[in-house]
Amino acid sequence: MGSGVGLGPGLAHAQASDSVLQARELRLAGQLRCVVCQNQTVSESNAPLAADMRRVIRTQLHAGRTDAEIVDFFEQRYGAFVHYSPPFRASTWLLWIGPFALAAIGLLVLFAVLRRRMGRDEPAPLNEAQRARARQLLDEESMP
Repeated sequence: MGSGVGLGPGLAHAQASDSVLQARELRLAGQLRCVVCQNQTVSESNAPLAADMRRVIRTQLHAGRTDAEIVDFFEQRYGAFVHYSPPFRASTWLLWIGPFALAAIGLLVLFAVLRRRMGRDEPAPLNEAQRARARQLLDEESMP
């Protein structure tokens, strides 16, 4: 409808402020995990608790809280699990480094196995003395 033209400066500022708050709300809701669904963000979830969490985000934004303060509030309430992408901390380092460490170990094992298989050389050919001894043993074995 309107693009803000002809609106008073206070109303235009209020609309701009609301759009900024809405953008922050969506960003924050996208960073937080729905603790009921666990595989969805708060913005994606239709669970009643996710709706409550979105309402709390909105209320805290209107109260002037920073994004960090709001995230800290939810972390104190639900623990670090509430982060959809957990932050890199001492308590979450295994979540971040674990997959890379397992992949590196797997590659090292694969490399070692392949190297061992490739390192197996063909046996050296028999010299004349060894061939003669083998013929002698085979001849003795084939005699009744």
